[in-house]
Amino acid sequence: MSDILASLPLSAIRIFEAAARLKSFTRAADALGISQAAVSWQVKALEQRLDQALFVRLPREVALTPAGERLSRAATEAMGLLRAAVSDLVDTEEGVLSITTVQSLGAQWLAPRLGGFQIAHPKIAVRLDASSRTVDLLREDVDLALRSGRGQWPGLETHLLVPSVQTALCTPSFLQAIGGLAAPADLVDVPRIGSSAEWATWFAAAGVTWATPPAEPRLRADAQALEVASALADQGVALGSPIFFAREIAQGRLVAPFDVAPRYGGGYWIAYPAERRRTRKIAAFRDWILAEAAADPLIARYREA
Repeated sequence: MSDILASLPLSAIRIFEAAARLKSFTRAADALGISQAAVSWQVKALEQRLDQALFVRLPREVALTPAGERLSRAATEAMGLLRAAVSDLVDTEEGVLSITTVQSLGAQWLAPRLGGFQIAHPKIAVRLDASSRTVDLLREDVDLALRSGRGQWPGLETHLLVPSVQTALCTPSFLQAIGGLAAPADLVDVPRIGSSAEWATWFAAAGVTWATPPAEPRLRADAQALEVASALADQGVALGSPIFFAREIAQGRLVAPFDVAPRYGGGYWIAYPAERRRTRKIAAFRDWILAEAAADPLIARYREA
């Protein structure tokens, strides 16, 4: 086994890893700057050396066999470690930092603060992509993620930034139009925006019970920012984070009729490949954003709640 391992060229593993990640010999060739024939030849030679198929050839792409899946996981980890090692040797605190973030955290909490990071690190350009898609940081060309969940993602190092809390939010004009709200139970009968499950959690925290389940919320979006935007347009009462929408609340554009803000499962995290923890641009952003979170009094308040 050790003889076989020693005889496998690194170039073949690199080409296999790219083809497995991109699920295409053609796309792998484009990414590596070589011909499609070279990719095909290297993969075939690797399969012959291992005496088993690694790919199933399909008309427009390739799929991994079970053996290919096993080797792909190991190859991805190995190439990641190599890239991290080289990065540690040659990396400087400059270049482009690519960040994928959930929309609400990115737009409401990160964006207003991001200028501070760019002033502190003028040689790092930030490329921010707000998306609901979960980016594979071990395979895709993205440095780090700001995502929601419980912080348990294989291969990633994570740090909690913001606890997941929500409260009922609406505009003062909407509140006036419905004649006000005397008690949390009154929200059962007004236009609500958001997930039924999240509203059920809020009502439970407010001590509201009912014999007949209330009507479904009138609108649900895939991002909290979109739901609260509807509330800002006087469309109803939305559930939103008092941390994310602190500016709108302070300006009087939104009000929270009741001091009820339950914790929801998980929170919002910074995540990046564990082997890249010492990459300077990642470390610089991690240290900066953790300091920003630690300095936010609302985060401290709701973490302790």
